[in-house]
Amino acid sequence: MKTYINRFSILLAIVVLSACKVSKDIQKPVADVPVKFRTDSLKDTSSIADIQWKSFFTDVTLQKLIDSAMVRNFDMQIALKNMEAAQLQFRQVKWEYVPSVDLNVTANSNRPSDNSVTGLSLTQYNIGSKHIEDYSANLAVSWEADIWGKIRNQQKSALAAYLQTSEARKVIQTDLVAGISQGYYNLLMLDEQLKIAKSNLRLNDSTLRIVKLQFDAGQVTSLAVDQTLAQKQAAEQLIPQFEQNVTIQENALSILTGHLPDAIARDNTLGQINIPDELSAGVPSEAVSRRPDVKQRELALVIANSNVGINKAEMYPALRITATGGVNSFKATNWFNIPASLFGIVSGSVLQPLFDHKELKTKYDIAKVQRERTVLEFRQSVLTAVGEVSDALVKVQKLKQQQVIAANRVATLKHATTNSNLLFKNGMATYLEVITAQSNVLQSELDLASIKNAQLSAVSELYRALGGGWKQ
Repeated sequence: MKTYINRFSILLAIVVLSACKVSKDIQKPVADVPVKFRTDSLKDTSSIADIQWKSFFTDVTLQKLIDSAMVRNFDMQIALKNMEAAQLQFRQVKWEYVPSVDLNVTANSNRPSDNSVTGLSLTQYNIGSKHIEDYSANLAVSWEADIWGKIRNQQKSALAAYLQTSEARKVIQTDLVAGISQGYYNLLMLDEQLKIAKSNLRLNDSTLRIVKLQFDAGQVTSLAVDQTLAQKQAAEQLIPQFEQNVTIQENALSILTGHLPDAIARDNTLGQINIPDELSAGVPSEAVSRRPDVKQRELALVIANSNVGINKAEMYPALRITATGGVNSFKATNWFNIPASLFGIVSGSVLQPLFDHKELKTKYDIAKVQRERTVLEFRQSVLTAVGEVSDALVKVQKLKQQQVIAANRVATLKHATTNSNLLFKNGMATYLEVITAQSNVLQSELDLASIKNAQLSAVSELYRALGGGWKQ
């Protein structure tokens, strides 16, 4: 007996030591991250992403829009529900270590055939009844030893899934902050362009009146009147176009903030929104670690690795221990006669898959392939994150240069328009020169507003790409 116990102890020790190799965790893959972002001088290792969004976006109207989206946006609400469900799942997995307990209460009556073995036995022993009755009430306890770490891996997977939902909420929040700010800046740009179109229309009205006076005086032909009128109509056509775009943009912002389509009140103009002179991107490795979408991929690797351990554990023997105890009697009157009706059963079993081993092996191999794919997806997310920051940085830099050139062009064309009007009134310039000057200044002012909007949008995109916007 002592020898048997020693052999069993040795076997159990081997099993436990082998279990450590079944679900061995892999190391987090090292992704290629540059020392600094392309086009970034890295003068400052701090990052604008560390700034809370309310401190980064100081426009009061914009803050109200973002605040409303945090509470009312449906994507955000769905993300919170996903977090709640994942948390419940994680709490449930913790109970896998606890044995399952079932209460069974049964009562049955069996009337066997008189010619059956059971029926003949009833007649032989003169039990006095043609029925066999059985009454039982018991507790059944079942427990599976987590030798191969299957339950431990299930807990890791459930925790990672919960953390993934938390990162998913952060992704939605960063996208909302960037999307709403870009939509708001686009709305201000449309306001500015509408204002420019109306101002240019008034200028065209003035020019048309002068041309008509000259036509009445016989100084110009009807062609001059028609071309000047066409120029006015071209400017006039822009007004309903911009008004339409304003309404559509307001509707989009209202929906993002969880409201029915409606007008958006704003206090500032596009020109009153300032762009910071310095926008520090910080160190790429910190930006990558701050990005919630990259963290999602990293957690997906934890889940994939846990699934490998779970599938491998399925191929190994399962040790189950069961125990049943309660009261049993073939007469209802003696059912709860204690201790005579008490009974108890304890058993242990080792279940080893045989014929379905190939299927389990295939699932295990698939889990390993999925883990390798998750590693690639993680590295791809890092590469994408670095690329998005680099793109946003070059946009901010080059749009700043374009803005300077466009502003100078507007100033030059406005000066040219003023001169052309003076020359035209004094008969030293043709109406075509005036029309061309007015057309050029209109387009240049619209372009300048577009560039300013693109600058602000690029700043918002840089803030999002660096992982900013989810910190409260």
